[in-house]
Amino acid sequence: QVQLVESGGGSVEAGGSLKLSCAASEYRINRYCLAWFRQAPGKDREGVALMGRSGYSYYADSVKGRFTISRDSAKNTLKLQMDNLKPEDTAVYYCARGNKALCRLYQADYDTWGQGTQVTVSS
Repeated sequence: QVQLVESGGGSVEAGGSLKLSCAASEYRINRYCLAWFRQAPGKDREGVALMGRSGYSYYADSVKGRFTISRDSAKNTLKLQMDNLKPEDTAVYYCARGNKALCRLYQADYDTWGQGTQVTVSS
């Protein structure tokens, strides 16, 4: 069974850093579009960053310059380094695997999701 398991969430003060990991099983991550999404209380889920098969990365404007997406092919793991965190980054963060040839940061393009990990940033 295809699985994505996130880890690395937690609580941090504004300006701090966290690194999220997403371990994949049953397939090689460099064969798919992979992305991080987040959902804050009372808000819709939004795309944060994606990594394409070639290693191409794309970021939402709200995190550009602060977050870095990467992958460790040897460990079959997707990562998200989050620096200079802000209270508005507080959300449950999900990793997801895409099912389209073209990698975009649209929820509908992703059919496999992790269980989510909570990130809380205090001011």
